[in-house]
Amino acid sequence: MSDLQIGLIALGVLLILLVLGFNWWQDRRVRRKMQTHFPSTEQDPLLGAGAASAGAAPAAGAAASRREPGMGGESARAQSGQPAPVDAGSDADDTEEPDPACEVVIEINFADTVRGADLLPYMQSLRHVGRKPMRVFAETDQRRHRARVHAGESYASMQLAVLLANRSGPLTAIEWSQAWARAQDMAERFDATIEGPDQQAVLEQGARLDDTCAALDTQVGLTLLLGTAQPAAEVLSVARDLGFVADGSRLAWPADNGIARFTLARGDGAAFDAGMGGIECLYLLLDVPCSPADERAFGRMVDVGRDLAARLRADLVDDQGKPLADGSETVIDERLQVLFGQLEQAGLPAGSERALRVFA
Repeated sequence: MSDLQIGLIALGVLLILLVLGFNWWQDRRVRRKMQTHFPSTEQDPLLGAGAASAGAAPAAGAAASRREPGMGGESARAQSGQPAPVDAGSDADDTEEPDPACEVVIEINFADTVRGADLLPYMQSLRHVGRKPMRVFAETDQRRHRARVHAGESYASMQLAVLLANRSGPLTAIEWSQAWARAQDMAERFDATIEGPDQQAVLEQGARLDDTCAALDTQVGLTLLLGTAQPAAEVLSVARDLGFVADGSRLAWPADNGIARFTLARGDGAAFDAGMGGIECLYLLLDVPCSPADERAFGRMVDVGRDLAARLRADLVDDQGKPLADGSETVIDERLQVLFGQLEQAGLPAGSERALRVFA
């Protein structure tokens, strides 16, 4: 090995050490700032305003009443923090609020009121940290609560509500650090102070919520085997005739309030309108925490699945690839009633806005 090669290797090692050292120093600086600004708190967001069930699960009824979300539109904009296409809010307070059972809030208090038009360009950066969504709330200079920022109003403060856990896992230290950094950036841009709970308490609350959700997370599936590939357009037409509606790349069988009872997806994972290829397999999925409680939750999906199978000349089988046994839907529905009750007791009613948020 030549002296040049040895020198290049040594230089590369030195650069790696410098990068690692810089990252360590930067992480330590952020953590110090977080600990400096975060006041300690003894309030547990998982307990909310009521008593907790076993395992420190969120209390039922802890959240304020809200509209149940539909399958898109205004509700989706509100959950993401994206501003509605209007310039000013009404004189009444918005009803949607942070949910202390599953979200943690960082307060941003402006020294002087700030125009919504000046805040709007930064809303996009406040939608997610890592795999956790954030919601933005604000208080106007007239002390009106807003669930989104309007260009034609001025604001005295903002609140960043960060989700404590979802199906990606509990809120991590990195995600929480990112949320705090976003709040700090807003504070520096608009001359504000920030307040929030202690980092360790936040991470522990997220871990408890994640444990609760993991114990209750259940999905039940069925498969339709079409035998030979059938045109996607024909399959889509049959499904729509039965009552399925579009839900992203999938189709959904909606309840009366618009929430999906169960979904239908292509076996290859593609959207139903993607390309011209045929479909050989379909999946029906009942996502129990995200579906409204129903005494025949599984039985209803079986009925629709059998009807769909008959129209498509397909075989309906369970998740083990076996034909459904007679009476199996009754047995499964009885078990699901127990799970619906457990979700209710944990403060995560099936199909509720809170359940849809943490089981996403």
